[in-house]
Amino acid sequence: MDKIRPQDDLYEYVNGEWLKTAIIPDDRPMVGGFSQLDMEVEELMMKEMSAFEKGEKSSDILGVADAIRLYRLVKDINKRNELDAEPVLPILSIVDSLGCVNCLNKNAYQLAMKGVDLPFNFMVDTDMGDARSNSFIIMGPTTILPDTAYYGTENGEALLKVYAENARKALGHTKLSAEDIDAFVEDTLAFDALVAKKVKSAVEWADYVNNHNPMSVDEVSEYLKPFDFRKFLSDIYGDKLPTTVDVYDPKAIKEFNDYYSKENFKLYKHWAYVKKLLAASKYLSEELHSISTAYRRAITGVTKDPVIEKEAYQVTSSVFAEPIGVYYGRTYFGEEAKADVVSLVKKIIATYQRRVAENKFLAEETKKKAILKLSTINIKMGYPDGVRDIYKQLTVDENDSYYDAMTKLNEVLLKENLGKLHKKVDRNEWLMPGHMVNACYDPQRNDITFPAGILQKPFYSIKQTVSENLGGIGAVIAHEVSHAFDNNGAHFDENGNIFNWWTEEDFKAFDEKTKAMIEQWDGIKFCNDVVNGELVVSENIADNGGLAVALDIMHQIKGTDFKLFFENWAKVWCSKAKEEFTLYLLKNDVHSPSKLRCNIAIRNFDEWYETFDVKEGDGLYLPKEERIIVW
Repeated sequence: MDKIRPQDDLYEYVNGEWLKTAIIPDDRPMVGGFSQLDMEVEELMMKEMSAFEKGEKSSDILGVADAIRLYRLVKDINKRNELDAEPVLPILSIVDSLGCVNCLNKNAYQLAMKGVDLPFNFMVDTDMGDARSNSFIIMGPTTILPDTAYYGTENGEALLKVYAENARKALGHTKLSAEDIDAFVEDTLAFDALVAKKVKSAVEWADYVNNHNPMSVDEVSEYLKPFDFRKFLSDIYGDKLPTTVDVYDPKAIKEFNDYYSKENFKLYKHWAYVKKLLAASKYLSEELHSISTAYRRAITGVTKDPVIEKEAYQVTSSVFAEPIGVYYGRTYFGEEAKADVVSLVKKIIATYQRRVAENKFLAEETKKKAILKLSTINIKMGYPDGVRDIYKQLTVDENDSYYDAMTKLNEVLLKENLGKLHKKVDRNEWLMPGHMVNACYDPQRNDITFPAGILQKPFYSIKQTVSENLGGIGAVIAHEVSHAFDNNGAHFDENGNIFNWWTEEDFKAFDEKTKAMIEQWDGIKFCNDVVNGELVVSENIADNGGLAVALDIMHQIKGTDFKLFFENWAKVWCSKAKEEFTLYLLKNDVHSPSKLRCNIAIRNFDEWYETFDVKEGDGLYLPKEERIIVW
């Protein structure tokens, strides 16, 4: 068999040998790239957690002591098995006793605090119209299937059968009769089918700038009748009710009230009961935990749950993410690396500013606004300086059951979130903990976050060449900066407010480039399915911008090696995933498949053709007139 040429498939050329032998762990849906680093951080921190538990290590970081207490509770499988479903039965009994909407109105706040789903979701987050303030947000319920597009499909029907079977198994641990169990499951699926007709699809959610739909409390209250929305808000805020509510999913809220016919309320009650039981089951016995994860395993192709020590670490790492992230950063992230990467970020932003200034399709007034936005981007590198005071409240009593401990912790976190409504936005808050292998741009804070976890090979190392680092973390940093000017970020100003700072002609030109990017990707065949160009356009614009700026910097530095740049770009995206998980991501993830992110994005750049002498007829050749460079 002829050796794969980079001109035809850079991804396979660089990663092919590894892909042949790579084994996906039984408890994970994929391996390689981001996930490989995540596994390494997880293994390292599991050893740290074990040392803390045994008293071999200690830390004065706020929250670490309670993290260890939770870790022990998760691992106490004998106690969990002995209690089985007992800890969740009291709240399920209250749900089952709801006879009418008025009963729900009386108990809605208390139920929500205990993790029972209402027929709408709610939270507090930064106000899109005024990024200094927070807003009360409301949207429709979450569907059982991953997206509305699954409903009516063969795959969707198969997944619903898995969900129904596991619901029946879990309900068998309650005091319900066999006849009631069948009715509860049937009603749950019926209510879910009703929800699926009203809520947004993954593609609609991807266009997140359209989430901003402020309405008065009176207007929302009218839509939600006979649910007493004002009482619900009063139970949370007393007499300090918000004056407006940001309705992220208007159709779901405007079509809300038919949930409350006599028949549909019964469907809701049973839906809430089943969803609460399955959500709680991961905190209960071994058997119930396995039942609770079976549906996720069916979606992702994962065959086994993590061993108990790993489960304990993953849960603890999630709840106490900030303290654990700070510990990881202080212990394993060097100041030399931090200074080096911050310097690279500043170089990327400066290069971006120059490219905007030289841009051919923007008017001068638009360029000035874009450059201003770039100049005010806040850089969060490595890990936060300290841990927020909320962790003083996140205490764990080891006499509690695992379920009760998690219920208390989640209630504290929910109340803390809701309490932000009347406070100014804390722009110093980090969206990602220090041990996470990821990065992000927040349009409402106009900041970029690079946790210490991602600042390792192949993304970054002081020991790697400049060319390799630019093909790895350099392109990733520039990718995150590019989100400030993707199809969503372009609608936000330098302060994080939705504001049209474009001339009409300039935005029209940008919109044409966005449409061209959608068309370039739409319909590409992958894993017996196709890419939805509209779903992934924001990330593809960011990849395009990230490569453009990183390649620009390559030209600024003497002695760089473009071959090493492109090869490390390919290493970064190397991954091997279960087929089920790949198909799930194609339908739901705003990122394109890793192989395509490697191969398709590079075809737009002259450097690709020059470095590997790519010519017409080669697999990764794209005619010049079809190449797109947005920024």
